[in-house]
Amino acid sequence: MTAAAHDFHALFDPKGVIVAGASTHPGKFGFVALHNLLAAGYRGKVFATNLEGTPVLGIDTVADVEDLPAGEADLVFVCTPATANVELLRKCAAKGVRAAFVTSAGYGEAGEAGKAAQDELVAVADELGILLAGPNGQGVISTPASMCAQIVAPYPPPGRIGIASQSGNFVSSFMNYARHYGVGVSRAVSAGNAAAVTVPDYLEFFADDAETIVGLAYVEGISDGRAFFERIRTVTERMPLVLVKGGASAVGARAAASHTGSLATDDRVFDGACRQAGVVRAATIEEAYEAAATFATQPLPAGPNVCVVSTAGGWGVVTADAISRTRGLSLLPLPDDLRAELDRHLPARWSRNNPIDMAGGETRDTIPTVLEIAARHPAVDSVVFLGMGIQGNQGRMEREGPFYPDHGLERIVAYHERQDRRFTEAAAALAAEIGKPILTATELAITDRDNPAVAGCRESGQLCYASANRAVTALAHLWQYARYRQRRRD
Repeated sequence: MTAAAHDFHALFDPKGVIVAGASTHPGKFGFVALHNLLAAGYRGKVFATNLEGTPVLGIDTVADVEDLPAGEADLVFVCTPATANVELLRKCAAKGVRAAFVTSAGYGEAGEAGKAAQDELVAVADELGILLAGPNGQGVISTPASMCAQIVAPYPPPGRIGIASQSGNFVSSFMNYARHYGVGVSRAVSAGNAAAVTVPDYLEFFADDAETIVGLAYVEGISDGRAFFERIRTVTERMPLVLVKGGASAVGARAAASHTGSLATDDRVFDGACRQAGVVRAATIEEAYEAAATFATQPLPAGPNVCVVSTAGGWGVVTADAISRTRGLSLLPLPDDLRAELDRHLPARWSRNNPIDMAGGETRDTIPTVLEIAARHPAVDSVVFLGMGIQGNQGRMEREGPFYPDHGLERIVAYHERQDRRFTEAAAALAAEIGKPILTATELAITDRDNPAVAGCRESGQLCYASANRAVTALAHLWQYARYRQRRRD
């Protein structure tokens, strides 16, 4: 079943939601789902069913969907046992419900009897014209609707990443990263068993969704690889798609079969198909989120030439190594005119090559000046920006030490913090102005999230990468997709 566009709007932008099986017990899914919906500030109408008709979290419940008003809700979030769900869907359809998210387990992942029950559920949903998400799913997120219809946390900040996953756990993982780094999510859905609506269905919706500019997907198994990639190719023509696949090894494939009841495909064939379809394939969940966040916040590079700008040498050296290991990126030999221009702003001891090592020769305005000179040069396609956060890190130690605020420390700490924030904010503004990716990397992104350089990235809507290697990996994905788009145009 490929649902019509209006059905997806009922799932992601419903005018009202029914939580079926709401519970007063805080450990039950029916309680958690209603709590999360209300806690996130969902702006539509909220209804709930409970066999005893007991109020839950201030919401009056009814014992039966038949007792709810018609036409007030178009999404039902199902926390009832599998045996009750066919009848529930019929009653919901009579009330105008057009989409159902089913959290119930005991379907295709639970043997032959479960598969039969799943087939019946799909057939009934199809008969009723209801989009069926799941079963055995975790939930659905839509930040434009302030909707967190999930049986677990978290709720991410708003953003432009659309997530579709065969594993609910990894929906949570991606959203945890979004909360940490600040590059947020538009829509997210756990496909569960994907009995009726599949990951490509969601991705096709995201590709036409004004709130979404990059897709992020996790899959474990694909029943029809050719059909999957034919559909995915239409997605990558409209937006970048980052995909991570579980079950790449034989052991992982067996685990995937027990998890969602799906069979994994041959990984080498899968990898080749990804390249042909323009899919950005990530090796890990961390890499997948960072690639998606990069697409969501950075322009595509026009070419492979990278310039590394660093306040110190060691970081630049390992970044050059990382660039050399990629498939496609190049460390740009420093053009003579760029070297001559930098000579005017840096001390004689600077590296005079790429990576541009300022060798500790910065004054008040050196860092943003050098960054801008390098980024604006026509031979430079992208920049990796290193060494930010040092001043703020020292400022933190001085602020927390026994001598603050005396000895001039109050003034110098404020200066350090202001400068670090200024530098990363300038990098974000410059990337937007000139249309070239500028990726800022420092381990402080994870070791000190409140460092002013890290905060400057986050508050500018940019990802601060936890290492230069991770920044280079994300940039390589950006260039891979840019080349794919260029070849499609040629």
